[in-house]
Formats: sequence, C-alpha cells, structure tokens
Amino acid sequence: MDTIEAWTGRTACALQAALRMSNERFANQLGVAVRTVAAWHQDPDMVPRSETQQILDIAYERADASVHRRFSVLSRPPSGSAPAQALRVAIAVVVRGDDVLLVRRRGDDALTWQFPAGMVKPGAAASAVAEQETHAETGVHCAVRERLGERVHPVTGVIADYHLCDYLAGDAVNLDELENMAVAWVARTQLHRFIPADRIYPPITAALEGAA
Repeated sequence: MDTIEAWTGRTACALQAALRMSNERFANQLGVAVRTVAAWHQDPDMVPRSETQQILDIAYERADASVHRRFSVLSRPPSGSAPAQALRVAIAVVVRGDDVLLVRRRGDDALTWQFPAGMVKPGAAASAVAEQETHAETGVHCAVRERLGERVHPVTGVIADYHLCDYLAGDAVNLDELENMAVAWVARTQLHRFIPADRIYPPITAALEGAA
C-alpha cells in the first residue's frame, strides 16, 4: 500500500477513480460537499485542509487491495514522458443552439455515447486537439470557448481535459468508422438519456445550462 504524505486534488481524484465512484458517491462517502470534489477536479494541485486529509487517509486505508493497485497507477504524477502523456485526452463539448454533439464508440460497453475526444501527444495543446479531433471524427468545425477543467475519468481512468466549444460550420457525419458507429446532435435537455448523469463532469452540466 502506498504511503500518501499529503493529498492533492489530483491524488484525491485518483482515489475516486480507483474506487469507481461518481462525484456524488465519493462526496457522500467522505462526508464533504459535491462542490469540494468538483474543485479537486478543476484544480489538481490544490491541497485539501488537514481534516479532509485525515478523511482521505481513512478512506484509502479502508479500501481493498484492488483499489490500492488501481490507485498506485492512477496517482502517478504526469512526468512528461510518453506513457504519461498518452493517458491524457482532450474532450470537446460542442454546442450548437440547444444541441450538443456526441459520438457513439465501437466495441466499448462501458462508454457508448460520449463527446468527441482525442489523445494529447507530448507538446500538443489540449484545446487544439479538441478542435482537431472533433473535425476529424465528425466533420464539424468548432472553436474552444473555455476550458472546463480536468479530472481522472471515473470509468476509463485517463486524465480527461474538458473544453466547451462553439459550433462554427459543417454537417455532423461519421468520418471515423473504425472508432465510431454514429454521430448525432442531441438536445441538451436529453443528454442524460445518452450519458448517465453520474458520469458527466459537473462543470459540463453547469456550462450547458448557461450556454447560449
């Protein structure tokens, strides 16, 4: 079992991912507010208060060996090496009026419908990758409006870097048939029919509610 000298937002989120918990479940287990967990995702370098450090210690110590093994992998800090960079993805949340763009992945029962995304290679800007991968996958041109934050994804375990994007031009078509089965514009109010609510990064929900 690893020894945690001091918890940060990044390692707290790694523990959440190792436990395979949503923000709400993790917050409930720790006895903290959901917004506290969301803040860890938005600021991986933040250091929780001493009492929260103790709560995280207890949660980690009570977890079983499989959780400790996953945490050991997920909590490794990005070092700039190729393996660490390969685990970061840029995700584009593209809005067009009242709709949001989704792709349906092949061969992945854990994640079927999701937002366009692509791996961030060493030296690449995540915002540029979000725009480029959206066009490569769907034919849609978009522009990043704002970065929504990052988290260790609760299902895949990769570092997910989220960007709210504005639609510019192009028809949504499936240009990557090896990876995707379909592409669709979905009403923001119907998003939870395609992606379970507990898997949606909370800042996405807030951004979509306020998006023009």
